[in-house]
Amino acid sequence: MKMSIETLRNCPVTSTMEIIGGKWKILIIHLIKHGINRFGKINMMLPHASRQMLTTQLRELERDGILDRVIYAEIPPRVEYFLTPKGEALVPVLEALAVWGTEYAMTISESCEAD
Repeated sequence: MKMSIETLRNCPVTSTMEIIGGKWKILIIHLIKHGINRFGKINMMLPHASRQMLTTQLRELERDGILDRVIYAEIPPRVEYFLTPKGEALVPVLEALAVWGTEYAMTISESCEAD
C-alpha cells in the first residue's frame, strides 16, 4: 500500500504518536506505572526536563485521557497522577518497547565487542 499524506493523517501510528510522542511522555507514563506519581518525584527522576515542560506534558496526558490528576485537600495541597484505563492499556506497549530496547542494546554491545 502506497503511503499518502491522507493515509498518514488517518494512520493509527500517527494518532498514537500525537498522544504519547512528547519528549517525556513515555517516561512519565513509565514512572507513574511504577508508583512515582507526584510532580516533585517525577521532576527528580527526570532532571533534564524543565518544570514547565513536565507540567505541559502532564496536562496533555491528562487532557488525552491517559492520566487522572487527584488533588488532595491538604495544606500544603498534594497532587498525584494515576493511569486511567486508557493509560493502563499502554503498559503492554511500553513493556514491548523495553524488550526491544534491551535486545537492541545487546546487539550494539555485541557489535562493539566484535570490533
